[in-house]
Amino acid sequence: METHDQRVAIRVDPGPNGQTAPAADLVRTFNEVRDELISTLVFVLGNQEDAKDVAQDCFIKCWNTRGQLHQVLNLRAWIFRVALNTAKDMQRSAWKRRVKPLRAEQHTMADKEISPALALENKETLESLRRAIVDLRDEEKEVFLLRQNSDFTYEQIAAIRGCPVGTVKTQMRAALEKLRKVMV
Repeated sequence: METHDQRVAIRVDPGPNGQTAPAADLVRTFNEVRDELISTLVFVLGNQEDAKDVAQDCFIKCWNTRGQLHQVLNLRAWIFRVALNTAKDMQRSAWKRRVKPLRAEQHTMADKEISPALALENKETLESLRRAIVDLRDEEKEVFLLRQNSDFTYEQIAAIRGCPVGTVKTQMRAALEKLRKVMV
């Protein structure tokens, strides 16, 4: 079975006065953050197919509320918030509570330039790190992934999550402490 990454570029033409409409800003911003968003969702959900589904659902939810975009202060942060909420909904869904298949990324061949022993060590380290990230509490995982994968500041993450900056920093510190213990 072949799968293809089918990206469809959506275009919204500017209005008659040449200014970009909020809908055009939404499409442009969503296209800009799509790869970051999916990579963050892969860690949250555990596989790329679900991450792509959530990203698509996120866009539809954002598009359906485009009439209220003038109220959104940080469009990029809002898109991530909608996506993370959609991912949480998917995780809670009884339909999605099934055994997850093995991911092909876990079994890819190592680079031919490094020795087999080093390749195995790197693979084991990467797997340990992945398991540790998956085992983080949901809040810690979300903060860690937003900070590491999307380069958001603590202030931006706090705005996305709707909580104080101090809480975000505490959750990040807890996540890093747990990950360091695994990596030692």
